[in-house]
Amino acid sequence: MQPPYMHLRILLPFQVFADEPAVSRIVAETPEGSFGLLPHRLDCVAALAPGILVYQCAGHDEVFVAVDEGVLVKTGADVLVSVRRALHGQDLGQLREAVVQDFLTRNAQEKDLQAVLARLEAGFMRQFAGFEHG
Repeated sequence: MQPPYMHLRILLPFQVFADEPAVSRIVAETPEGSFGLLPHRLDCVAALAPGILVYQCAGHDEVFVAVDEGVLVKTGADVLVSVRRALHGQDLGQLREAVVQDFLTRNAQEKDLQAVLARLEAGFMRQFAGFEHG
């Protein structure tokens, strides 16, 4: 018999963001769309897109968390969400705006930085190759 609740842990690179032992349902966003988890659902793994993760604990209101890209793993009653950034919030409009402004902007800046670093590395390698041949 399946347990009536799931144990949700939301992990950031540097801390445990949330540890909820009695979660009755979870809704997460993936690049393909939203999906829900109930305690009886089969085990699964999903890549998460930046968006809003919703969960509900026994006898409480829904909790909304803005999450950056990451991964969700459900094993039995345990659900582990590992993301780079997360924010709690009460107002869905403000959380969605935070995702757009903060997470997506940072992701674009990180991609730009990676491109600059790749160009610097390629230039360094060309100069290094020139020293070996010259």
